[in-house]
Amino acid sequence: MIRVEHLTKNYGPRVAVADVTFDVDKGEVLGFLGPNGAGKTTTMRILTGYLPPSGGRAEVAGFDVATQSLQARANIGYLPETVPLYPDMSVRSYLDFMGKIKGARDRRRQVDRAMEKARIAHRAGDQIGKLSKGLRQRVGLAQALLGDPPVLILDEPTSGLDPRQIIETRNLIKSLGGEHTVVLSTHILPEVAATCSRIVIISNGRVVAEDTPENLDRRLKGAESIAVTVRGPREQVKRALTGVPRVLSVEAEGSDGRPANGLASFTVQSEVGADIREALAKAVVNGGFGLMELRPAHLSLEEIFLQLTTTDAPAAEVAA
Repeated sequence: MIRVEHLTKNYGPRVAVADVTFDVDKGEVLGFLGPNGAGKTTTMRILTGYLPPSGGRAEVAGFDVATQSLQARANIGYLPETVPLYPDMSVRSYLDFMGKIKGARDRRRQVDRAMEKARIAHRAGDQIGKLSKGLRQRVGLAQALLGDPPVLILDEPTSGLDPRQIIETRNLIKSLGGEHTVVLSTHILPEVAATCSRIVIISNGRVVAEDTPENLDRRLKGAESIAVTVRGPREQVKRALTGVPRVLSVEAEGSDGRPANGLASFTVQSEVGADIREALAKAVVNGGFGLMELRPAHLSLEEIFLQLTTTDAPAAEVAA
């Protein structure tokens, strides 16, 4: 649905976007992630036809955003970071006005449908200027949804919202996947983890990684990780876990010896692709210990993000 190939954007001598390439499949919710100044907003503005690229190309729904800008934009619903609203208008009148600008057919039905999908229909007659910021964000999202565009591009949609509004907006964005192709541009990591099935990480104008968070975790560490908590003496349990085939290392948490509560926790690293959970459980039980927890242990998205955006070494290994 979206194809970006070797996209570049220069502002005089400064390179804002450098050789960016990625695809977004139909119905996918993609997180476009990066620190402030990484080139996220510039890329989004190129995709929406607001800025021309200096090089490379981008397509939306099969239309080139530079040479077929009107056709590409007709397939996009765009929510910028600062939503352009008219505070003196009611929600319905604003959306009707925007529908007229967009040339939407059967505007009343389109407005009703957009308000319903954005969960703002109950405030249709309210003046926009009197709404909370979270509700104003929903109005902006309803504007992006007018005409049911196949592609939604959302730039920092939860910026400035309180925790409850953030959760509500995240759930709303996640619900749009499948019916719409969504690109979520943000530097807020929990937002990506909560809403996106795949992420593209950009740093200094370049893509440094493109994958699911789980796959990035494996590729950065070069191993599978399993968290194990056992009731039993730490050193005895560690020896039992270390003896399991395909285990690379066993790292105990805390000090040596038996903890006061009788629980010992470990991170077990195994070969990539090896599912040793059953073997670990058998080793614990056969050793006469009590298995309290056994689960995959992943790097947090924050750890992945920091590794990829603060050093060049991991990026070279992970970049698609």
